Amino acid sequence: MSKALANLIDNINLEKIEINIFRGVTLDSARGHVYGGQVLAQAMNAAQRTVATPFVLHSLHAYFLRPGDAEIPIVYEVDRIRDGRSFATRRVIAIQRGRAIFNVSLSFQLVEEGLEHQDSMPQVPGPEDLISDRVYYAEVLGQKVNPQFEWPIEYRQVDPVDPRKPEKANSTTHVWFKCDGKIADDQTQHQELLAYASDNHLLLTALRQHNLTNWSEGMRVASLDHAIWFHREFRIDDWLLYELHSPSAANGRGLAQGRIFNRHGIIVASTVQEGLLRYDKVQA
Repeated sequence: MSKALANLIDNINLEKIEINIFRGVTLDSARGHVYGGQVLAQAMNAAQRTVATPFVLHSLHAYFLRPGDAEIPIVYEVDRIRDGRSFATRRVIAIQRGRAIFNVSLSFQLVEEGLEHQDSMPQVPGPEDLISDRVYYAEVLGQKVNPQFEWPIEYRQVDPVDPRKPEKANSTTHVWFKCDGKIADDQTQHQELLAYASDNHLLLTALRQHNLTNWSEGMRVASLDHAIWFHREFRIDDWLLYELHSPSAANGRGLAQGRIFNRHGIIVASTVQEGLLRYDKVQA
């Protein structure tokens, strides 16, 4: 396991400060903001720790309410909405300076047998034939890859867009990803890391057909909400394929949808995110 991944897992595992109250910090304050995937994963950790072990998280629906401050801790308050025979429900609010910056509703279910079907996995090049984002962006910037700078999640894009010189691209794209090292056989940990990883690349799909990226001058991108459905067990320490598609952008917002497959073509999770897309076009 890489040091970056170990640090991320430690960061997601929150400090319990009271019944139903937990505290976390921002892992990479150098970003200048709180990464949405981190808040999502930490909120999941808080909720998971109030639910009995037989129950497994199957869906969550989150809203990003205010920008987080990377320099101060985040307090997570868990509301135990319901504990039923088959389902359990939790609501988590993330707070800084007495104000909510994020909230999420989570539903847990006892595993049961039922009807099954799924779409086929897209036919795309495998991860072995692609380069990592870490290498790709270093090449774009004309830099050497710094061996001291690790990423906890490795991404490999099938058809990346040059972030400095974007050209119009298809609104459907594919990204392979996995964590940088083997982790325990704990499905809750795999789910938390998938949630962390799922916030990357998703909303940016809405910019692909507009010749824009989040690096474009005058472009402001921010997540508004994020939903995940977990369909089947999976391992995030093996390659997962993220199929991303943006069906619509309007009123300063963009919508993106994702489907996540394991290497054997089994769909393990689905995502949907809407975000703010404000573009102040620079006058020539």
